[in-house]
Amino acid sequence: MGLSAADLLTGPRGRRLCLELALSQPTTESVATEALRTAAFYAAYDLDPGRGSSVVLFGPGVDELSGPPPAPSPQEVARLLDDVPLPSCDERTLLLALQTAVDRALYWQEPDGEDVLAGSPEMRAGLARVAASVAAAPGAAWWSDPVDRREQWAVSFVDTTGSAPLPVRTAREALGAWETAQTEEESLAQRDWPADPTANFGGPWWSKPPNALTKSTRMLPGGTPVGLQFVEDSLGWEDATTERVRVPDGARVYEIDGPDAWAELNRRYPLQVTAARRQVWYLTTGRAGTWVLPNWAQVQRDFDAVHLSVAGYLATAGVAIPIDDKRSTVLAGWDPDATHWLCDVTHDEATRQEWRHPRNADAWELSRSE
Repeated sequence: MGLSAADLLTGPRGRRLCLELALSQPTTESVATEALRTAAFYAAYDLDPGRGSSVVLFGPGVDELSGPPPAPSPQEVARLLDDVPLPSCDERTLLLALQTAVDRALYWQEPDGEDVLAGSPEMRAGLARVAASVAAAPGAAWWSDPVDRREQWAVSFVDTTGSAPLPVRTAREALGAWETAQTEEESLAQRDWPADPTANFGGPWWSKPPNALTKSTRMLPGGTPVGLQFVEDSLGWEDATTERVRVPDGARVYEIDGPDAWAELNRRYPLQVTAARRQVWYLTTGRAGTWVLPNWAQVQRDFDAVHLSVAGYLATAGVAIPIDDKRSTVLAGWDPDATHWLCDVTHDEATRQEWRHPRNADAWELSRSE
């Protein structure tokens, strides 16, 4: 099943992608786009939960001559959106918009103003036009593809924090340790953490498999691994190494191609994490209730890996996905096209590459290859 416009408008990351594309036209080519960009900026500021505190406007200030800043409504932004030409959906523009949508994913706080704007009912019709253009773009054709079994690359970012590396464990050992840690964390949270979902209290927010497991992605047509370019909660790394992963013959891979597949995985292998995720997932989704994530130690019994397609990411990430009348789940902390290996896999050291991300650049550069 190919990428659809409806899928792109299902989740906040897909809607953010469409908004970024609508704003991406060069201002020299379209007066309408400049008007849209200005209106979207001020509307997003007004809609941002951190308006006036964590998010502020910098400028010469407000006086009797300049007056207050503009305050366009989502409806006004939507009208301007209808006037702009369809965005360029060449491969580079698509990937830059996808990168921004991934960079702006926030699961430990309320959605930012741009996400709120893109999710408003008034914006849906205009963004649907953009989504249809994306769905028809050749550069997005692979976004709904399953795992690429021919070529997978693992990325290791050079840590600039000086923290110790993770201990080397087999996949089974890593998953067993993860399951124990999750159980202990949930027991601690039930005993000591606030029961009020609106309490000002942080906590873990991700639902991906443990970091000790190998994660890999396909290679982009230009020769850059997807895992270099699209990383949620990036720490701004400037150096990385990549190695090709040897995909096991006959590997059993669970495909997350949308909300239904994610819900089914949680339904089959539920691990309750309500106490530990109560506050953060309430902030990002607005839902209070029982939360679960997949018990990856149990998933390993039936699958060797779990793959999240780009289309699945855009439709699913950051949404409260119900799995029955009482329980819901959130896909958070994943990267588009990521394959998490629940079994032991080997890296081909002969394919090792070194990459560098120059400051203020929008892409990684290959600096050394074996």
